[in-house]
Amino acid sequence: MPTAPAATAPTSVVRSIEDAMALIRPGDTIATSGFVGCGTPDALLSGLAARYEATGEPGDLTLYFAAGQGDGTIRGLNRLAVPGLLKRVVGGHWGLIPKVAALAIENRIEGWNLPQGVISRLYRDVAAGLPGTVSAIGLHTYVDPRRDGGRINARSTDELVQLIELGGRELLFYPGFRLDVALLRGTSADERGNVTMEREALTLDNLAMATAARNTGGKVIVQVERIAQTGTLNPRLVKIPHILVDAVVVAPPELHEQTYATAYSPGYAHEVRVPLSTVPPMPMSERKVTCRRAALELPDGGVVNLGIGMPEGVSAVAAEERVIDRITLTAEPGVIGGVPASGLNFGAALNPDALIDQNQQFDFYQGGGLDLTVLGMAELDAEGNVNVSRYGNRLTGAGGFIDISQSARKVVFVGTFTAGGLKVATGDGTLRILTEGRQRKLVQHVEQVTFNGKYAASRGQEVLYVTERAVFTATPEGLRLAEVAPGIDIELDVLAHMDFRPIVDEVRVMDPALFTDALVGLGARLQPRTATTSATTSATIV
Repeated sequence: MPTAPAATAPTSVVRSIEDAMALIRPGDTIATSGFVGCGTPDALLSGLAARYEATGEPGDLTLYFAAGQGDGTIRGLNRLAVPGLLKRVVGGHWGLIPKVAALAIENRIEGWNLPQGVISRLYRDVAAGLPGTVSAIGLHTYVDPRRDGGRINARSTDELVQLIELGGRELLFYPGFRLDVALLRGTSADERGNVTMEREALTLDNLAMATAARNTGGKVIVQVERIAQTGTLNPRLVKIPHILVDAVVVAPPELHEQTYATAYSPGYAHEVRVPLSTVPPMPMSERKVTCRRAALELPDGGVVNLGIGMPEGVSAVAAEERVIDRITLTAEPGVIGGVPASGLNFGAALNPDALIDQNQQFDFYQGGGLDLTVLGMAELDAEGNVNVSRYGNRLTGAGGFIDISQSARKVVFVGTFTAGGLKVATGDGTLRILTEGRQRKLVQHVEQVTFNGKYAASRGQEVLYVTERAVFTATPEGLRLAEVAPGIDIELDVLAHMDFRPIVDEVRVMDPALFTDALVGLGARLQPRTATTSATTSATIV
C-alpha cells in the first residue's frame, strides 16, 4: 500500500509590521476598523505611514472607513495624513481626524462623507457579492445626489450615491467596490490566523470587512496583542477565522490600548459589572437642564440611542434618577444595554446586556427598531433642518447621525440656544441669562442639511428640538416654538437671538422642576412605550 504523506504543520501567518505593510500596493483600496479608539489598528496605521515616508510606497491609496477613528490630534487615521499616501477617502465621521479632513478641505484629496451605517452595511454587501447597498438613508440630506451627493470638495466628481426607484419608492444606491486590503484588530491570534477579541471593547465590522476583502481578491491584515498556539483558541471566541487572514502583527502595548482614554478596563471588556453608583451626577448647568428636558421623553421599557457630546448627559440624568434599568440604552457600534461611555472612551460601555457587530446594530436602527434617539445639533433653521456635519472649513461629518435620525420613531435634538460664552443661572426653578453666547445657532438656512425637518414631518416622525431656554417642534409648515423656560422672555431672550421667526401660538412653560437642584422624579414621568409600527417606514432598508 502507498504510504500516506506525512502531515505538515500549517504555515504561520505571523509577520513583522514591515512584511505585513509590503502586502499593500500603490493605488490599493484599503478599509480600516475602529470606533474612536476602540478597535482602531494604530500599529498598522503607524506602520503604513512609516513605510510610505521611508520608501514612497504605497501611495495614491483609496481609504474607506465607517466610524470616526482618531483622537482629534495625531492618533488613528490622522497617522495617514502624509501628502501623497492617500488619493481618495470615503468616510462616515471626520471630526476626530482633522489632519485627513484638512487634506479634503484644501482639495488635496478626493473626499466623500457618507452615512456611517451605510458604509458599515456596504462592507457586508460587498462580501456577499452584491453590486452595492440600497437604502433610504440619506434622502433629502446633503448625501442625496440632488444636493451634494456626499461630496466634500470640487475635486470629488464621481457619483458614489445614485437616486433610484424600486418598488415604487425613491431610494439611494451606494455602489460597491473591490477591497484590496482590510486593516483590522483583535486580541489574540493563533499561528494559523484565527483571531479572537476578548479584551476589545467592540467587535465592529471586522468579520464583514475581512470577508469583503477575501471575496474580492484582497488581503486581510490583523494586529493583535498576543499569539497563541494553533488549536488552543476557543472556537466560540474566534471572530475572524483563519481562512480570511493573510497576516497577523503583534502590536506594542502603546499602539494597542483598549480606548484612547483607557489602557485597559475589565469593565469595558465585560469581565466584571461595575456598580453604577460610580457614575457621578451632573452639576446644575444649562447642559443638565437640557438633558433633563430630553430625559422626559424617555419611553418606559423602550430602546434608546444617545449621540456623542451633550446627549451623553441623558444617561447621567437617568442614572441619577435611578431609571437607567427601565430603558435600554444602545450605541451604534453594537452596544445594547448598560451605560455607554463618553469622551475618548465613547463606543465602550459598562454592564451591557449584549454586544453585536456594528452592521447588525445598523440593521436594527435603520429598520425602525429605536423608540427614541437623542442627538446633538449645531445649527437649526426655520424649516427644522439640522446641521452637525459641515461649518465652513470645519468638517465634522455625519457619522451615524443620518442613519439614526431618519429611522427612530422619535428624535430629540439637544444643544444650547447660543454658543461661545453662554452663561446662565439656575437651580431655583427659573433660568436667567447672565451672558449671551456670541454665536447664533438658530439660523435662516443651515449650511449643510444633515437632517431634513420637513421631510421628517411629512412622514409623521415626531421631532423635538430642546435647548436650555426653549423647546421647538417640527411641523410641515416649519419650526414651531412649543415651550420656554420659567423666567425667560420670549421676545428678548428667544426671538431676538434667532435669524427667523418660528411659528408662535400656544407656548407652554417648561417644568420648573427641571431648574432646581432636587431630583425631578423622572421615575414617575417616563413616557409609555407605544407598540405601534414606526412611522418612519420610508427609511426602512430594502
